[in-house]
Amino acid sequence: MTSGKYSHTRALKAYVKASLTAISRNPSSLVFGFLFPFIFILIFGFIGNRSFSLDVGVSSHSNKFNPIFEKLSKIRTLKLISDVSDEVLLQKLQKGQIEAIILIGADDNGTSKTYRLGITTSDASSNSQAFMAMMNGIAAEMNVEMSEIKNRPITVIQERIEGRKYKTIDFILPGQLGFVILSTGVFGAAYVLITLKQRLIIKRLFATPARRSTILLGESISRLIFAMIQVIIIVLVGTYAFGFTLIHGLITLLPMLLVCALALLVFFGFGMIVSNVAKNEHAVPPISNLIVLPQFLLAGTFFSINVFPDWLQPICRALPLTYVNDALRKISFEGAGLLDLGAELSVLVVWGVIVFAVNIKIFKWE
Repeated sequence: MTSGKYSHTRALKAYVKASLTAISRNPSSLVFGFLFPFIFILIFGFIGNRSFSLDVGVSSHSNKFNPIFEKLSKIRTLKLISDVSDEVLLQKLQKGQIEAIILIGADDNGTSKTYRLGITTSDASSNSQAFMAMMNGIAAEMNVEMSEIKNRPITVIQERIEGRKYKTIDFILPGQLGFVILSTGVFGAAYVLITLKQRLIIKRLFATPARRSTILLGESISRLIFAMIQVIIIVLVGTYAFGFTLIHGLITLLPMLLVCALALLVFFGFGMIVSNVAKNEHAVPPISNLIVLPQFLLAGTFFSINVFPDWLQPICRALPLTYVNDALRKISFEGAGLLDLGAELSVLVVWGVIVFAVNIKIFKWE
């Protein structure tokens, strides 16, 4: 029997290989990692394009002291945005984040006052025609109410600009990627670590020259590889089957993968906390769901967090998954780079520091 220096590198490779084999043979990993996201993508991919709200920008040059603005401000289905610059409004319009920009002008000819309602729409909005029909209806109604003026007191003028089509899949798919990363990190880490402890596998590994860091690092790398494969496959299916927007082509995948990798480390830390709090495998699902479900429902996975009441939105914006979803959407649709995601990445880093600081205090190997 030959003896030589123990190789931690070979031990790490062997552990990664064994862990990947175990993951691939676990039906729950395949079901939750591939089947469920594909089901959601299929459902929302075939629904078609639907807008979540009728957000309308109000130009800073618009006259707000007139009956038209007063009328529009009372319509509950319209959300008038007047606290941002015209340049920002134009960018939002081109990206399909708002339905239109309105500019209300008043003409006083000495005997009567008439109004020009200028409306700028974009190809990026799927509701522009419905919005124009609404505006024309409102103008016609007000013209009747103001019939004492011979000429039509309100004239609607539409201008249409080009914009990138924002499809339902462009919102849904990044949310599914975030859900995959969240569930893989939390459930994967929690189940694996508590199983290794209960079956005394970690205790046996301690009898070998392998370091504790090698065990954790090997498990992290295997989960990371599996999650990145999931992300790539889901994005490719969404792109070629449902027209998911990758603004710069397949190269857009690279920053998306980097964001997913950072997010996975954060959620892996949550899973480690669960493995230390749970007494056995049966306690893992309820504790993990306390972390997963609120984020799944409130972090903008299926719809914008703007649809929630104002009191709930601060909670939504405190969740790490919210920033993962936002970052992935900005990269894929808007072409944002990592340097443009300072706020999102900073929040994830802060969450990572908090989570692993907690793990240092409570982590148990047995």
